[in-house]
Amino acid sequence: MWSSLNEWLWQDRFWLPPNSSWADLEDRDGRVYAHPQDMLAALPLALALVVVRFTFERLVGLPLSRWLGVRNRARRPVQPNATLEKHFLVEGQRLTEPEMVILATQCGLTLRQTQRWFRRRRNQDRPCLTKKFCEASWRFAFYLFSFFGGLSVLYHESWLWRPAMCWDNYPNQTLKPALYYWYLLELSFYISLLITLPFDVRRKDFKEQVVHHLVTITLITFSYSTNLLRIGSLVLLLHDSADYLLEACKMFNYAHQWRVCNSLFIVFSLVFFYTRLVLFPTQILYTTYYESIANSAPFFGYYLFNSLLVMLQLLHVFWSCLILRMICNFTKKGQMEKDIRSDMEESDSSEGEEAQEHPKLKNGAAQGPGVASTDGPRNRAAWQLANGHMLAT
Repeated sequence: MWSSLNEWLWQDRFWLPPNSSWADLEDRDGRVYAHPQDMLAALPLALALVVVRFTFERLVGLPLSRWLGVRNRARRPVQPNATLEKHFLVEGQRLTEPEMVILATQCGLTLRQTQRWFRRRRNQDRPCLTKKFCEASWRFAFYLFSFFGGLSVLYHESWLWRPAMCWDNYPNQTLKPALYYWYLLELSFYISLLITLPFDVRRKDFKEQVVHHLVTITLITFSYSTNLLRIGSLVLLLHDSADYLLEACKMFNYAHQWRVCNSLFIVFSLVFFYTRLVLFPTQILYTTYYESIANSAPFFGYYLFNSLLVMLQLLHVFWSCLILRMICNFTKKGQMEKDIRSDMEESDSSEGEEAQEHPKLKNGAAQGPGVASTDGPRNRAAWQLANGHMLAT
């Protein structure tokens, strides 16, 4: 049954242009072609890259962060409280004010003390700057190596300068060893990113990252299996051209070296917009949609490949919107303060809380501890609870 299913799945008419067959892509007379089973080597290599990554972060990333002056923010310890801890883990980290009031009453705390406990507890689970820097340094090193390595592989190839050449004599295009090793390295890297994603710094675009990695892995595997190596290599090179700039920008942002960070952010934005919003649709999507079937009829693999590329382009648009938001903040404030995808650490007191707890007198002096606290039932929600009103949970 399995052999019948496998035979049906790999029918020539699904994956290859009309009048082409897998028999045409068998190695013979010194001509070597891409075969799907070649990509199985990416699985152990991905695990090896995970080991290399953690070794790199410890031996290179961590000392580099100290040399650049990356400092973790001091965090105040959380007072042990079984009730609040259980609610934090089971019910969620973000509570409404009425829920806060009920918990404060159960624990014998004021509302502001309960709010402060949850802020400190959330900060306790957030990754420190050093961890963020080490992750960015690893990705920077890989993307830099991958981009210039890929550029050296493709520099003398005709399809780098004329994408239409990707379809010259397709699918009867032989495999070059350098292109195979670069392809294998890229696939292994994205598999390793998917493996370590649950342990990495969680960002607001976590779901989009998962989709991006899955689409990329599928594209690499599919393009290799169907001998779409030429156009696939252009997609990889185009993406690597901006990724290492982004990671370098993050590194200097974490090190608070604003001038270098701002300059890199401008360069990255220009490269990203040009490669993802101009080159990708006008060169890559155009040639795969139109020029790829200039001499043949469409087939299933044609529709699947273009669908994956369109999904990738939609992600480009999504991230472009995030970058535009960062550019707006950059033009207003004169520097890039943060990555808007990051879950930022909260201050120990919420905005305006200190002013409420210690309001200043007209001469600028702060009120002393003898002034009545605003933490008690004067708070509107606490007042309702104290007067017997039932609060929705």
